[in-house]
Amino acid sequence: MLRFFKSSLPAQLLALLVLVLALRLPLLWAGLPVTAAELRALLVGERLHGGALPYRDLYDGTAPLAAAFFGALDAVMARPVWLYRIVALFLLFVQALRLNVVFNRYDVHPERGYVAALTYLLVGSISTDLDALSPLLLGNTFIVFSLSALLPTSREGYDNRRLFRAGFLIGLGALCYLPLALFLIVGLFAVVIFAANSFRSSLLLLCGFFFPYALVATFFFYTGALPGFVQFHLQPGLTDLIASGLPAGLQLRLLIVPGVVLALALLRSLGTSLGLVFQAKFRQLMLVWLVVAIATAAVERGAAPGVLVLLLAPLAYFSLFLWQRYRQPLLLELLLLLIINAAVVLRYRAHVPRLEGLLHMPAESRFGLEPDPRFAALRGQTLLILGPDDRAYFHNHPATPYLDWALSQADFGHLNEYAAVVRVAEKMGSNPPAYLLDQGNHVPRLKKLLPNIFGPYEPAGMPGLYQRKARP
Repeated sequence: MLRFFKSSLPAQLLALLVLVLALRLPLLWAGLPVTAAELRALLVGERLHGGALPYRDLYDGTAPLAAAFFGALDAVMARPVWLYRIVALFLLFVQALRLNVVFNRYDVHPERGYVAALTYLLVGSISTDLDALSPLLLGNTFIVFSLSALLPTSREGYDNRRLFRAGFLIGLGALCYLPLALFLIVGLFAVVIFAANSFRSSLLLLCGFFFPYALVATFFFYTGALPGFVQFHLQPGLTDLIASGLPAGLQLRLLIVPGVVLALALLRSLGTSLGLVFQAKFRQLMLVWLVVAIATAAVERGAAPGVLVLLLAPLAYFSLFLWQRYRQPLLLELLLLLIINAAVVLRYRAHVPRLEGLLHMPAESRFGLEPDPRFAALRGQTLLILGPDDRAYFHNHPATPYLDWALSQADFGHLNEYAAVVRVAEKMGSNPPAYLLDQGNHVPRLKKLLPNIFGPYEPAGMPGLYQRKARP
């Protein structure tokens, strides 16, 4: 099998597509629960499609480009969970093929073929975390596409447009997921080892990186959303982001197989001498990429949705050394079969009795969200949830800017201040939601502070649920 994928013929590409679909589609067809990150993306997309503007009409920290993409998907179909899964699979496949094309086109390794794409997609299929569309998965697509622009095409060095484009693509990635801005370090390192005029080239790269941010900031400035953009997205920086992915402990256990493969590949790469200076410099670049990827994953302590995708690019590159010619090719074939079997076992462990307990790895589906059964009868209503549990939004629609409860504390956490009370009155608008779900006994105080807005809400027969009644 390994020898088959070392060829660059179209048949190998078709076989790669069939292999990946056979590995991933059965579980997608059987159905996976909606994750917390997916529910948030669906709600953000719905609000943006309804005319809300991020950071002005929405208290949410989702990066602007990712939020706009979710809004575009909602314009195609309301709450399209299946479309999110298809787009996630498509993005992962595009990343693998693009990386493979770059490796082959620039001769970063003596051997060619689809082995890098094969490794990328096999390891990316180990966890169902990458079956869900996330800002990190979306942003990583731009990071992968920036790689080719970071490589010089001739001995004379860089073309100015290429460096600007590289910075621009990294900036777009950061506009999808802010910690991806750390990959600017990779770009600057590429400039140092490849460019003749490092200072001038670095300025071009930085200008390209800040250009999309300048465009976004200008747009938000003229629409009145710039203060919210700074407060909800930029001000938290890299330390206070929403970590709604898998628990860090489970993520670390799922990274055992990729970690072992990466360790073996690194050991073999360090013991391999490369004939071309460019190939040696490219290996240094990918070592820096690996360090930056680990640092980006550590920002949210490994709990960001789709965090595995950060390691796939360096893993795919160093795997080229692992799969290169060996005195005993049967061992390499056996290793590839072990990786495929590991991907199948880890991916489908929930469907094999007692396998989860044997591996001490609960299935990712156990950390998905299910609708709150207490509010099963509440469907298709406009709703405001005063609390962190968003499950009631499964079958209802958010009708106010207060989507993220932690960020909403900028108002609800300062109700002893007149300015915060005024903001709550303004954000509730002239058409308040039909229902309130109070998870922290906030309604009695709100009725005293804003009787015209919250006074009409009466208990609806379920704990914490209030319905707006028309006053005579």
